[in-house]
Amino acid sequence: MSAEPYLILFLTLSELALIVLVVIFFSRLRRSEGLLHRMQNNQEQLLEKLRVNAQLEQELVSSFKRRHAELLALDEKLEERRAELERLLKQAREVSRSPQFLRQVILNGHKKGQSIDALAKSTGLAPDEVRLILEQAAS
Repeated sequence: MSAEPYLILFLTLSELALIVLVVIFFSRLRRSEGLLHRMQNNQEQLLEKLRVNAQLEQELVSSFKRRHAELLALDEKLEERRAELERLLKQAREVSRSPQFLRQVILNGHKKGQSIDALAKSTGLAPDEVRLILEQAAS
């Protein structure tokens, strides 16, 4: 036997091995392309989620700024009301300590049957002062 059939057999087997290797290479290449495509899709989804998160964060920041401004305005209004209430309390204290008001409280309390000691205690006056006011009113 000559070397030709062995050579043809060797070349045929080599060609078959090469064809098998080419098929394996292209199947792996196709899988790699599929994996690369999936990775690109995942990357695009991740970027979209990052954009949405950035937008939500921006909305939260703007909402926080708006609420902060509202709270500052409310604080200012509360401060104005506090000052107004302090002014009214001071005015009420002055009115409640006025002689006319104390005289009226004593006369009304006496009409309702309160004792001189109770009237003196409620007005902060001495019992003698309360008696004097009642005597002046009676005359």
